[in-house]
Amino acid sequence: MTAPTGDPLSLLAAAEPARTAVIEDDRRLTYAEFNALVNRYANLLVDHDVRAGAKVVWCGRNSTEVVALIAALRKCGAVGVPLNYRLTPEEASYVIENADAALVVFDAEQAPQLEPASWRAPGVRRWLAFRGHAPDWASSLDALAAKSPVTEPVPRGADPVAGSSMFYTSGTTGKPKGVVRGEIDQAIVLGLVGEIGFQPGDVYLTTGPLYHSGPMSFMLIVQLMGGTVVVMRDFDPERWLDLVERHRVTTTFSAPTPVRRVLDLPDEVIARRDLSSLQRMIANAAPWPFELKRRYIDKIGEGSLFEVYGSTELGVDTVLRPEDQLRKPGSCGRAAPGVEIALFDEEGRPVEEPHVPGDLYVRGAAVFQDYYKAEGKYRDASRGEWLTVGDIAYRDEEGFYYICDRRTDMIISGGVNIYPAEIEAVLTAHPAVADAAVFGVPSDEWGEAVHAAVVLHDDAVTNDAVTDEDLRGFCREHLASYKTPRGFDRIAEIPRNPSGKTLKRRLRDPYWENRNTRIG
Repeated sequence: MTAPTGDPLSLLAAAEPARTAVIEDDRRLTYAEFNALVNRYANLLVDHDVRAGAKVVWCGRNSTEVVALIAALRKCGAVGVPLNYRLTPEEASYVIENADAALVVFDAEQAPQLEPASWRAPGVRRWLAFRGHAPDWASSLDALAAKSPVTEPVPRGADPVAGSSMFYTSGTTGKPKGVVRGEIDQAIVLGLVGEIGFQPGDVYLTTGPLYHSGPMSFMLIVQLMGGTVVVMRDFDPERWLDLVERHRVTTTFSAPTPVRRVLDLPDEVIARRDLSSLQRMIANAAPWPFELKRRYIDKIGEGSLFEVYGSTELGVDTVLRPEDQLRKPGSCGRAAPGVEIALFDEEGRPVEEPHVPGDLYVRGAAVFQDYYKAEGKYRDASRGEWLTVGDIAYRDEEGFYYICDRRTDMIISGGVNIYPAEIEAVLTAHPAVADAAVFGVPSDEWGEAVHAAVVLHDDAVTNDAVTDEDLRGFCREHLASYKTPRGFDRIAEIPRNPSGKTLKRRLRDPYWENRNTRIG
């Protein structure tokens, strides 16, 4: 038998082959079985000339296959590029082309989403479908992997500047940007493990989609410590409770919306489940309102709620521990281990006084390397070694940070980053729309909801022929559903300053009156 490589999964499979690695419904894989599946995938990719540093796009809802692909890409040295399965075919095609993908591996149910990209992206050498029938323009990953060896893969080539992953996040120009990240810094991970208290026997439930950096990263921490991953393919609040109880789940990562749906269940439905195993609920992806935290503590219990502030670009930057959740309302916590945070005023001077807002910048080993093919955007986000994603914050006398505003126009709805420029470009392509401005408004369910103010051409106003549903339907043809505005204001003119910049605060502020912050 070939000796295991230094990959943590290989070492775990050799040391504890019978430990449960992944559970999905009634399917259970031990570490030996899971490592064998991962090796089949990795060797198949190597045989398809996926060299170290090559970009491989993967797309699909949470599944055992997706968990295995993430590990296989790491083993063969490829740069994994997760693709949001909720994007339109047009949006998906752009990401695949922009990423210079060598291969695309996808859940067969996503074939309608990806078929247009199969002829728009000539640089993709092979399309591989799993978990179902492969379309005629793709091959079956399942069939090919069944013939692939289970031995440890040997990566081909090397690209020391390629990074280890590339998540796409929307940009203010309206086009997504690839966030290039390097290998996970071990000291940063160990510091976070110690701060939150992860244990080798943890059981992680995939509450959020794994194409998001947060759910994936915290899953990997548990997995590479020898824990168990419980795969939840589609979120359902009662099933979530059942999985926590059945598998004695100890930790998960969640945006506010799924937890709100759980807590909205009747009290008796929650009370009849034993949820005492849940020790580490990681709250992130969007701010958790204080009332949601209070409800979680009342119904699930004290001592398990951790909130982290971070981003795809900057990693985890702050941690708010359970004992501070109710003591520090509105705070996202203190600086995470190994992370330095600084606030700067508009003139670039450090802000040292408590309760004085400034642009939040981060310095540390976990920050991203670059924006792929958008180096200028990286420079815009940097101040020497310090990097920002545009949030404005203040700190109190104890060093706790509070995110109070956002310099950019980004909307966070249900934990998903949405940039208005992309939606505005679609709206102004409608023949009845002369101008548009998109912004976030409060939503009890989603944190923020997408809202649009539109200026119609004179003939459209006169004819009164364009309804909100007409505009929504037009947006759905070109955008993922979560980017489609929920509401519309019709106004005579979009307010702008003398240089032409849209004054969105004038449009947004009336919706946020009597709120502590201007973000969700």
